[in-house]
Amino acid sequence: MRWLVTGGAGYIGAHVVAALQEARVECIVIDDLSTGQAARVPFGVPLLRADVRDAAAVLDVVRRHRPDGVIHLAARKDVAESTAHPLRYYRDNLDGLRAVLAAVAATEETRSVLFSSSAAVYGTPRRSPVREEDPAEPENAYGRTKLIGEWMLRDAAAGGGFRWGALRYFNVAGAAAPHLRDEGGTNLVPRLLRAAALGIPATVYGTDYPTADGTAVRDYVHVADIADAHVRAALALHEGELHDEVLNVGRGEGASVLQMIAAVGRALGRPLPYDEAPRRPGDPAAVVASPARIRARLGWRAAHNLHSIVTSSTAEAVTAA
Repeated sequence: MRWLVTGGAGYIGAHVVAALQEARVECIVIDDLSTGQAARVPFGVPLLRADVRDAAAVLDVVRRHRPDGVIHLAARKDVAESTAHPLRYYRDNLDGLRAVLAAVAATEETRSVLFSSSAAVYGTPRRSPVREEDPAEPENAYGRTKLIGEWMLRDAAAGGGFRWGALRYFNVAGAAAPHLRDEGGTNLVPRLLRAAALGIPATVYGTDYPTADGTAVRDYVHVADIADAHVRAALALHEGELHDEVLNVGRGEGASVLQMIAAVGRALGRPLPYDEAPRRPGDPAAVVASPARIRARLGWRAAHNLHSIVTSSTAEAVTAA
């Protein structure tokens, strides 16, 4: 079995590739390396440097390598940036997915697509934990591109006759190895670690949310658990046991920004100072997953708790330093 992974040199994508390799699934990676790193891709895995928005390039890769399926992770993912530059997100996220879907529809061998979606499609859910059948009401351009992507995927699969799945994962953190750590500037845990390393206060955006301590609440899930969910979903798609389905990937437990600051401080052995700032546009108050469906469909459940997530992040940061 062979799978093409777009964005496979990125933080999440590289963990997915490593997990596929461990499951003895052959991989090919497409990544333009704009945010990904070639060093993250395991030795022996073909890395094709290309813009996933280039439909001709993607079609050529699919025709030459004839993968059984595609895991599409390549996308922009910064909520604040998407609010400031929405057209950039509509172009990059949707044109990339469209190129992948066109290539799959044009070939006979590739019969499955697994789409990296997001909890951002829910906006601020009407209930917690949120379930897949609950209304999708995204509050920012990033979330809207993911929801539209799900619509595109569903329609393209119906017309092209291939199976699909979409994983709506929640806030990804942690690392399985030093070279796979999150070096982005937008996720909370690396931002906290960066502030601690520089000896400056972290910034808390919004302390007046309708939550227990006034800060935003999220469902943090270890990136290794995310990778495991991708492997299980890919295998189930290939075997025909999963098709045309959206699945949450989360722990089902929320943690506030202040709770995360305290957890990181405990892991580092010192408290982290922080400054308060206004809310960022497009940030929901609280988003926590119900993982019941993925547990029932794939037998998946998160193996890592919040302590494991934070300590793996801090350990990798210390090792990298």
